Amino acid sequence: MNQRRIMLALFMIYFVFAILLNSVGTVILQVIHTYGVDKGAASVLEGFKDLPIAIVSFFVASTLPRFGYKKAMLVALAIVTVATLAMPLIPAFATAKLLFLCVGVAFALVKVSVYSTIGLVARDRKHHAGITNMLEGFFMVGVLSAYWIFGYFIDAGHPASTSWLNVYWLLSGLCAATFLLVLFTSFDEYGAAPPDSRGPGADFLSMLRLFVRPLVYVFVLTAFLSVLVEQAIGSWLPTFNNEILMLPATMSVQVTSIFAGCLAVGRLLAGVVMRRLNWYPVLTVCMLAMGATVLLSLPLTHGIAHDPDVTWATAPVAAFLFPLIGLFMAPIYPGINSVMLSSLPRHQHAPMTGLLVIFSALGGTTGSLITGYVFGHVNGHFAFYLTLVPIVLMVGSLYAFKRQVDRNAIDMPVETRVA
Repeated sequence: MNQRRIMLALFMIYFVFAILLNSVGTVILQVIHTYGVDKGAASVLEGFKDLPIAIVSFFVASTLPRFGYKKAMLVALAIVTVATLAMPLIPAFATAKLLFLCVGVAFALVKVSVYSTIGLVARDRKHHAGITNMLEGFFMVGVLSAYWIFGYFIDAGHPASTSWLNVYWLLSGLCAATFLLVLFTSFDEYGAAPPDSRGPGADFLSMLRLFVRPLVYVFVLTAFLSVLVEQAIGSWLPTFNNEILMLPATMSVQVTSIFAGCLAVGRLLAGVVMRRLNWYPVLTVCMLAMGATVLLSLPLTHGIAHDPDVTWATAPVAAFLFPLIGLFMAPIYPGINSVMLSSLPRHQHAPMTGLLVIFSALGGTTGSLITGYVFGHVNGHFAFYLTLVPIVLMVGSLYAFKRQVDRNAIDMPVETRVA
């Protein structure tokens, strides 16, 4: 099989879903203006995205090696192509819910398939870590692009305008093009299915058995907290910029691209750094730096006056300082994922990724809902200060994860190991 073509296909899939998944913060802001939805109701869009990811991953992750990773990717891309077409054709808040429902279902198929395919093409553990960080870094390039693409279609002078929905014509074309790329790419999925599988039921039970290992449940707790913080900030930063920093709607979305850009740069750099340094001290320093960024930048967001003529040159310092948290947040999620997956046989990558996706989705929903509730019922400052709680918990869970990695190195045949 042509590994370069496969990697191109994987990167394009992640690019497409980066835009769709992380547009939720922008869409929350727009449905508030366009459809008159309150913040609490708008925050359910995160749930429509993340809960299907968790549910579908739970039931299908263990069977995807049997179904085929390529087929799963094609089904996912077909679903989102149709869903994105519905947005401009049937403009309504209910359609936005349906879109994110479809995106969630599709991403569950894609995430398990893509991560499992990495295990099939990676030469060794370092190569696996490099691909994972590069892929997640490219994912953030897609997120960065999303803010500018959506910002281009938003009519800042008429907040209630539906002109922003025209972005979905472009996105449906991108989904269709990626579908064709995957369709005409050859995948060698030898070694993906369990060698001693006795059927879908047995594969499902094998996935559940993974969770009883202390190593695994400490890992998914760390992943849960990591995504909770990332989605809490990513989903509500456009609204924070608009209502707390007093930036126009278009600029609020575009300034959020700094956060996405920092995530992208951080993950791409991590692909280099973590090949040379031990993963644990790197990730611990990153978590401590996240907390420091919150404590340094949020005090600067108080008492900002509305300026109708605000520009990038006159915007509050906090608009540029707070998004730097993404630089330190970036290596954590792909870093712990690579440590976990590269310690498992290839046929366990799909069920393990299924567990990862489930708890990542739950973490994303929890973070967005809590932040949205606090944002609407208390204030945006307190909502973002609350991210310090999961950051502190994450430092503790990472230490527990390291101890389990050291104690519970998984014994398996050399030929099945990505190492």
